[in-house]
Amino acid sequence: MSRFRRYWKRWLIAGVVVAALLVVGGPYVYIHYIKEEGPSELSIDDGQDPAGQSGMQPAREGVEGAWKAGAGSQAGYRVKEVLFGQHTTAVGRTDKVTGELTIKAAEVTEGAFTVDLTAVKSDEAERDGQFRGGIMNTDRFPKATFKLTQPIEFGSVPEVGKTVKAEASGTFTIHGKSKDVSFEVTARRSANTFRVQGSLPVTYADYGVKSPNFGGITVEDKGSIEFLLTFLPA
Repeated sequence: MSRFRRYWKRWLIAGVVVAALLVVGGPYVYIHYIKEEGPSELSIDDGQDPAGQSGMQPAREGVEGAWKAGAGSQAGYRVKEVLFGQHTTAVGRTDKVTGELTIKAAEVTEGAFTVDLTAVKSDEAERDGQFRGGIMNTDRFPKATFKLTQPIEFGSVPEVGKTVKAEASGTFTIHGKSKDVSFEVTARRSANTFRVQGSLPVTYADYGVKSPNFGGITVEDKGSIEFLLTFLPA
């Protein structure tokens, strides 16, 4: 009987050790050796001049007037999460983005964009279900919007091929809550397009979103909304 108890204790200890290794080591192996690397942050250099939009059309004279977001636009979220002690970055994206802006001289006098949150997808279907369901409640709040409240001043009319940076101030609305925000944007003019890229920091509590923690996964209480917009003459 004493020998049996010793064997039983050894097997019990071994079982606990194996379980611990699976809990810690499993996510490590998955994140570092199986899971594909998430997409890098959106850049003004990504996918310039979509085919058939600017390269096959005569160059537009001047920049004043109305512009509309078209093909090549995308937006989404980026947030850090911890999977059973292992750190990773979750990224969701969609090209279901609309927007418009108006330029007068060297200023963007009006501007806005809208993201269809129901179409945002990451590399994990379960994460996407959580995002659309208990996190963002997209059945009630399907859109995220940003609208300028102050002109964006570039100082001078950007030359074709030149990249400029400026401050954008406006109202960001998500999950039924609105907040005044300011952040840096990068813009580049081509022959017939304006491309605008930015990253908007978001603290979930500011918009009534509970920090999404579930099933051994914890998520930071803040993240960012990334966007890259390609504007064509309206």
